[in-house]
Amino acid sequence: MKKILLVLTLLFTTSQSIIYAQSTETFFNDANTFFKLYVSNGKVDYKGIVAHPEALNKLMQQAQGIKVSEKNVTEFQSFWINAYNISVIKGIVNEFPISSPLDKKGFFDKTTYEIAGQKITLNDIENKMLRAKFKDARFHFVLVCGAKGCPPLIAEAYNPSTLEKQLEQQTVKALNNDSFIKASGKKVAISEIFKWYKEDFVRDGNEVDYLNKYRTNKIDAGAKVTYYTYDWRLNAK
Repeated sequence: MKKILLVLTLLFTTSQSIIYAQSTETFFNDANTFFKLYVSNGKVDYKGIVAHPEALNKLMQQAQGIKVSEKNVTEFQSFWINAYNISVIKGIVNEFPISSPLDKKGFFDKTTYEIAGQKITLNDIENKMLRAKFKDARFHFVLVCGAKGCPPLIAEAYNPSTLEKQLEQQTVKALNNDSFIKASGKKVAISEIFKWYKEDFVRDGNEVDYLNKYRTNKIDAGAKVTYYTYDWRLNAK
């Protein structure tokens, strides 16, 4: 009898692991299809999603039941990055038409989404599930807040097998973009992202040191750093 129970327990555990693995893979694939369909040049077709919300609603439903362990770093990070970006779109679609995510009070810190078996805000995804656990400033170039001031949303999902390449690629792209990093001689104007999350960018030096890790044209080490005003207008097509 004990052997039978042990076998049944093992079978149940294995089947549950397979279900979670399959649902995670399905989620990544469906998210990839969604982003390819509704995102282009960093802009989101919110009108198209409002007209046909089925794919978005399916992704949100899938995200509710997915279980990911932070021991599997790339899967965990990929899931929560995609979950953040999809939830931002869901939040905007729920209020559409709006001209900025800030038009909805509590958009980032009050509105909750049911993801991975818990109710969670966008700020909690960013700060508790990602920043606090992994200390990687590159998250700021892949988490897209629905505004023009953000680095652009890519037309694909973040995937465990390609995550490191995607993180690096988006960081390099953002920090070499002259409209995002405005360098001139011994002056450089940078996004307020660097002010709000300064601790993330100065762990191994100062902000200019961080920028120069990824820039082709290096900024003068003694450059004066200022922050330009964040553009909160909606990143809509």
